[in-house]
Amino acid sequence: MENFTSVADVSNLDQLVQQAISFKENPYQPDLARGKKVGLIFLNPSLRTRLSTQVAAQNLGAEAIVLDIGKDGWALEFENGAVMNGNKAEHIKEAAGVMGRYFDVLGVRTFPGLVDRAVDYSEQLLSAFMAYAGLPIVSLESGTRHPLQSLADLMTIQEHWTEKRKPKVVLTWAPHVKALPQAVPNSFSEWMIAAQMDFSVTNPKGYDLAAEFRGGAPVIHDQEEALADADFVYVKSWSSYEDYGKVPSQDEGWSFSQRHLSLTNNAKVMHCLPVRRGLVIKDEVLDSANAIHLDQAENRVFAAQAVLNQLLK
Repeated sequence: MENFTSVADVSNLDQLVQQAISFKENPYQPDLARGKKVGLIFLNPSLRTRLSTQVAAQNLGAEAIVLDIGKDGWALEFENGAVMNGNKAEHIKEAAGVMGRYFDVLGVRTFPGLVDRAVDYSEQLLSAFMAYAGLPIVSLESGTRHPLQSLADLMTIQEHWTEKRKPKVVLTWAPHVKALPQAVPNSFSEWMIAAQMDFSVTNPKGYDLAAEFRGGAPVIHDQEEALADADFVYVKSWSSYEDYGKVPSQDEGWSFSQRHLSLTNNAKVMHCLPVRRGLVIKDEVLDSANAIHLDQAENRVFAAQAVLNQLLK
């Protein structure tokens, strides 16, 4: 594995998941990457991604150094050929090039503007770091994907599933107070398809994800129909891909409640966090034994540890 930006970078998915599970059983192995340095670059806020990746690096014996570009670094210019006579003090060519000489692996977190779909889906920022840093890049979330979250999600499903058949996994849209990107649902879809789950997506009309991410997975606009007999339900809000960045409707009937849970096969309920209680998922579900969102958050450490271990070898 040269970089970790999507499931396509993973040559053996089962092996990577098992390695993450193995690290959970025995996390502290400092001889694996002693003396290595991991740079974590954030262009937008983070809680779980930042902390879990730092802990993962330390578990391996590596040093993690965090840089918040918005607070700690110069404003970066990403356009080639730009005449830098504005408020951008440093070009990404120099910034990424320097970072590449300081670290062994570089994690980068970017965020879409949700204004221009072509710009966001071109992954300009992540691609620039990959082009100019000259070392392995880990996506800590990008405009289109959140692969570390998806690896932890798959790990969590496997931990909670004991039957021989493939589980029925449903990704369901939920309302939110603001427009959110498609990165988590895009990525989760790709990983569920790669893992050959019985997978489907349910969302109101106007919220269909891009076909390139959901592949051949069915999209069902009737939420109750989609939830029938589900074993795992991933609840997540996202804005429109077609009418990019817009919120065509905010139907609170899609807020995941005990009524929705009763339609399932006593499903485990998942969310990437942070979750707006009472709006995205009702308290009655989040506080029940069916909710495994904290397991997902815990597993973020071991997902990152498995990825860093491969890249730091």
